[in-house]
Amino acid sequence: MKVIIAGGGIGGLTAALYLHKHGVPCQVFEKVPKIQHLGVGITMLPHAISAMNELGLMEPLDALGVRTDRMIFRTRGGQEVWNAPRGLAAGYDVPQITAHRADIHQVLLDAVAERLPDGTLTLDAAFDAVEETGDGVRVTLRRADGSTFTAEGDVLIGADGIHSAVRRHLNPDEGAPRWSGLMLWRGSLDWPKVLDGHTIINSGGIDRKFIFYPIGPGKTPETQLMNWACVVRQAEPGAPTPGRESWNSEAKAEALHPILKDFTVPETDIRAMVDATPVFWDFPMCDRDPLDSWTRGRITLLGDAAHPMYPFGANGSAQAILDARALGRLCGAGGDPAEVLKAYEAERLGPVNEVVAGNRTGGPERVIDEVETRIADLPGQRFDDLEQILPFEARDAIVNGYTKMAGFATEQVS
Repeated sequence: MKVIIAGGGIGGLTAALYLHKHGVPCQVFEKVPKIQHLGVGITMLPHAISAMNELGLMEPLDALGVRTDRMIFRTRGGQEVWNAPRGLAAGYDVPQITAHRADIHQVLLDAVAERLPDGTLTLDAAFDAVEETGDGVRVTLRRADGSTFTAEGDVLIGADGIHSAVRRHLNPDEGAPRWSGLMLWRGSLDWPKVLDGHTIINSGGIDRKFIFYPIGPGKTPETQLMNWACVVRQAEPGAPTPGRESWNSEAKAEALHPILKDFTVPETDIRAMVDATPVFWDFPMCDRDPLDSWTRGRITLLGDAAHPMYPFGANGSAQAILDARALGRLCGAGGDPAEVLKAYEAERLGPVNEVVAGNRTGGPERVIDEVETRIADLPGQRFDDLEQILPFEARDAIVNGYTKMAGFATEQVS
């Protein structure tokens, strides 16, 4: 079997590495003419790190990122709702690693260049069309200058993101992504270490949130590369999207000043953090309604092309990596190509659609919403006894219920 992959992001490159691991040749076509250092922080949860470890990539990721071993959830007013270990400290065999998206992407690019044949990755090659030929697929790719060329293989995998052209080919009437009504700002900067330098602090529920965590070494021993994100509701879910989602809509700190006044974060000055960020971005947080099927014949989808999701729960890249692992294993086992893709869909579609639905309600961070709702009428929106507001069993059911649903409870990761 020869596999054609449209999209050279985290999902597409991981799929190429897993296919190579299982002896399946592939070609990857990426639409951008030049790879750029884009994005900000990503949390690599234990199930994603376990998969990367199978590819021999945990060590370089570990060297670039930060092992985050504690997560703290708080109300906007600064009261603690959940405080629990993560990664090795939580009993996993692998760490949880936070890193810059571009660094993760570069690790994958380097691995593809080192392990796969020359010419495996082609840039300036956007998916344009596909024809099923009876015994394979003929894919037309378009260069930025408008010229086209073709590639042939047994199957086509669309790993080309939330605006996937392959998904549009399969679902021409689907329309634009669905806006959550939430606007997201994200940035990163060199910043003094907070607490032990290995902690994620997440304040506020789904409608008004500020989260920050380290994603790499700093310029000095006392600093780290710090990633932060701010979420604010501006409309109801499903409202018309104000603009195309992108990572390159530059924002201004002044827009966040009134919002940041709502947060109490004792460990650091979050307004100063935002003001000190040289450049940061905003974009409308979007996903798509889950599909009943990703596959038609010899064509299927992977990652954000198949199941774009809100970033709550930090599962977007992880689920793309799990897709890639399943695809590589199943393709490597052989069989009729169309049946292999059906088996891949049967294994992955149901579980990942549950994650999409769970993220729409805030993922594990919904525990903050539950507490904030219950204290809304209390003086100063503050509580004296968390157990009286939301007992531990209820909080555990939200946080660790999500962990099990998304596939990274300790007993699920090996």
